[in-house]
Amino acid sequence: MFERLAAVVLLAAALPIIAGAALVLWMISGRSPFIAHRRVGWQGAELWMLKLRTMWGSVETASGEWVERISDEDGPALKGARDPRISSKFARFCRRHSIDELPQLWHVLTGEMSLVGPRPMTARELRRHYGSDVNVILSVKPGLAGLWQVSGRNRLTYLERRRLDLLLVRERTLAMYFGILLRTVPEVLNGENSW
Repeated sequence: MFERLAAVVLLAAALPIIAGAALVLWMISGRSPFIAHRRVGWQGAELWMLKLRTMWGSVETASGEWVERISDEDGPALKGARDPRISSKFARFCRRHSIDELPQLWHVLTGEMSLVGPRPMTARELRRHYGSDVNVILSVKPGLAGLWQVSGRNRLTYLERRRLDLLLVRERTLAMYFGILLRTVPEVLNGENSW
């Protein structure tokens, strides 16, 4: 209940930012400003994770849908600072400061995600990088913020992410939960270790 109430407040506060960013991204890309990427959610349920579009290729054409669904199984590779699909300074700014992740507050409101938990991944990412620990990771709701996001973010390898995700699931406490929330704010504002 706390998380859903918090999501209502945060989503209401974030709506002007989401709407403004969506408008700019639509004008820049000529495509739907929202995407939904297929991930694995709590206890293995399908989760179409909402994001603002910050990547696009020159060969893509507009789909005409308000939210474009992307179901590739490969999932995002480790992000690079010079990804050619991020061809706009504004899109790069949105990624650096996690503005593109704000629509996921909707998933917290609907109970599909938590404010804090392991970040949702594709089925292939889970099989390839989490192996026998998949069921441990899926035993809790995926989170908007997680331990590895405040411990090095995009600079971490999958092996390091796995270790931190398992630590979060196995040793979670209220102190850790609120500590991650508090550490997320400056991490997002300064944009360090993110691209």
